[in-house]
Amino acid sequence: MRDKKDNATFDLPGFGPAAPMEPEPKRPPAPRVRRAALKQEQMELLEPTDATGLPVWQRDDNLDLTGLPVWSQGDVQ
Repeated sequence: MRDKKDNATFDLPGFGPAAPMEPEPKRPPAPRVRRAALKQEQMELLEPTDATGLPVWQRDDNLDLTGLPVWSQGDVQ
């Protein structure tokens, strides 16, 4: 490759005109192998759930309805 403005460049080997390309012969696709599907099983949850799948709400005397701890007068020092 030679730059017209630069006389110091020289022709590099391997940059000649390309040979015409021939299409590669196509091979038929390999047959697909089916894998055996793994059987799914239902796991038991750690806590009982309601119809939506959320844990069942249980009343705790140490928590108020918002889930915050209940402070009694005896706890204040």
